[in-house]
Amino acid sequence: MKGIIFAEFLELVEDTFGLEICQKMLDENQNDGVYTAVGTYDHKDLIKLIVTLSKLTGISAEDLQQVYGKSIFKTLYNSMPGLEGKADNTFSFINSVEEYIHIEVKKLYANANPPAFKFVSETETQLIMDYLSARCMSHVCLGLIQGCAEHFNETIEINMEPMADDQSEVRFTLTTV
Repeated sequence: MKGIIFAEFLELVEDTFGLEICQKMLDENQNDGVYTAVGTYDHKDLIKLIVTLSKLTGISAEDLQQVYGKSIFKTLYNSMPGLEGKADNTFSFINSVEEYIHIEVKKLYANANPPAFKFVSETETQLIMDYLSARCMSHVCLGLIQGCAEHFNETIEINMEPMADDQSEVRFTLTTV
């Protein structure tokens, strides 16, 4: 997982909960909190930080992942050159993730293993897709979808149905409201 993901997470934690909670979260994980944007780090370290933050704040790990996903959408969107104008709504953007964003990520980072989307069906008002990821962070994906809808000024109802117990596969049903 790229360091930008970790750096943005730490910034969100500090901004939301304060430096003291952020430092305590790092200390409890024996983590120095130093991440370079282009460095590659084990995603399990992020999960450990989220679980610790959940214990410190009393907020579920799923809710923390969702808030994080929503907050990082804009950063990730702005970090990809040439995205502006590629999509004009949430559905078209999500459809472009596999064919543009994940391909670009793999070009930039040969060892990247981004999640995959399998599109089940789509109408003008509904998109059904399966999210597949070895990292089991589907609530981050939920937040990213929410951030995307916000970016395009759309109201989208999102239903999330786990297809595997570890949430490595989740079906998302997105419906425009």
